[in-house]
Amino acid sequence: MEINLLTVIYLLASVKFIIGLKMLSNPAAARKGNLVAAAGMSVAILGTIFLYKDEEGNSLHNYSWIFAAIIIGAVAGTMAAKKVKMTAMPEMVSVFNGMGGACAALISIVEFNHLFGTNYGFIKCPDCAARLHAHNFYLLEFIIIFAGLIIGSVSFAGSMIAWGKLNGKVKDRSFKNQHLFNMLLLLAILALSVYNVGFELRSMSLFNFAGALFYLTLFLSLLYGIFFVLPIGGADMPVVISLLNSFTGVAAACGGFLYDNKVMLTGGILVGAAGTLLTILMCKAMNRSLKNVLIGNFGGAATIAAQAGKAGGAYKEIILSDAAINMSYARKIMIVPGYGLAVAQAQHVCHELESILEEKGVEVKYAIHPVAGRMPGHMNVLLAEADVPYDKLLEMEDANKEFRITDVVLVLGANDVVNPAAKTDTSSPIYGMPVLEVEDAKLVIVNKRSMKPGYAGIENELFFQPKTSMLFGDAKSVLQQLVTEVKNL
Repeated sequence: MEINLLTVIYLLASVKFIIGLKMLSNPAAARKGNLVAAAGMSVAILGTIFLYKDEEGNSLHNYSWIFAAIIIGAVAGTMAAKKVKMTAMPEMVSVFNGMGGACAALISIVEFNHLFGTNYGFIKCPDCAARLHAHNFYLLEFIIIFAGLIIGSVSFAGSMIAWGKLNGKVKDRSFKNQHLFNMLLLLAILALSVYNVGFELRSMSLFNFAGALFYLTLFLSLLYGIFFVLPIGGADMPVVISLLNSFTGVAAACGGFLYDNKVMLTGGILVGAAGTLLTILMCKAMNRSLKNVLIGNFGGAATIAAQAGKAGGAYKEIILSDAAINMSYARKIMIVPGYGLAVAQAQHVCHELESILEEKGVEVKYAIHPVAGRMPGHMNVLLAEADVPYDKLLEMEDANKEFRITDVVLVLGANDVVNPAAKTDTSSPIYGMPVLEVEDAKLVIVNKRSMKPGYAGIENELFFQPKTSMLFGDAKSVLQQLVTEVKNL
């Protein structure tokens, strides 16, 4: 009876995951969707703790350890989520991805040791065959253990490097022929796994090296995760974060398969599938191939350094009062939000400026690049926090059609996503990446703190074009002054 009830609970939790994921696709329902999915996860965890029984009918035990870990994790997670700034959200997502990957890898390690006890590695393991027979363990389970180990380890190591790069503690690193090194490393991991699963673990009546090869696979997977993310830099980081997120989902699904836990399997598949689809869409948005992402083949520091300072030339500035006049008497304005807006926490005053301009009869919309900020959807969440109506947010393709009939474009802390070099300069590291074609508007006002290159580390041709005027200063301060100037007109 309890088993049937647990199955029903798993089914209910899975449905909640799917409904929650569906609601996350709409900004208006995203908050509720998150709560629905969280409720599903809570039900699944509590059901497992109190209703699960193994084949011998034994329930879980060590409740004090389980609940102590849950309480500590819940308190730490809640405090971190409450304190984290919007600009640091990508870092937090990377850490959470990494923890998920580490959990999946630990499951594989625990299950491997559970099967082989302490008699594995370089010593004889005479009872391994009996152990495996007793557990009814077959080739597919071996494969799942290794898949969880490799994918989880890569996700953990890669996410930690991504976290360090996003907060500036880890710099872009690359060396000659690193792409080849990464591919050889990946091939070595796959070869070790095939050999271990196909030969070592199936000839366990003699000396075997299964344990040693297992931990060598773990070490190489961690190494691959590090070298896979290290050379990736600049505007390519959102794609990597999305890819690592999908890895974590797939690794979790491996754990669900291993434990025959339906809800863990469903959750992992949903995260893995959603992350993979998002990664493919991001690759299209960046004009990159998934293969290049997997071997860490783009955005390297060396290439960027070679391009830095290439644009150059003279630029012109615009004073606040002139900017306010141009915006007040425009018919249509497009705002392009970027990471600078997020850093300054200027989304609320930006919405205030939009409202004041609309009171004067100006049509105001926002142009959102798919990889604006540091992770997918960063700008959408930021503007939703300020209650900007979602119908004012235009995706890149729609925005590019409207720039031609736009009087003023106000770029707030965005850089690489509005760089025309992506369309014209074949030697640019961002060449081929679809960008917002703001230069088609009649006037472009760019707000930046200085003329320093953006996150990709390259100069922006847009800043030196005749239609463009620079408005220097902190985004929040500049917008507050613009609000005052526009009100006084």
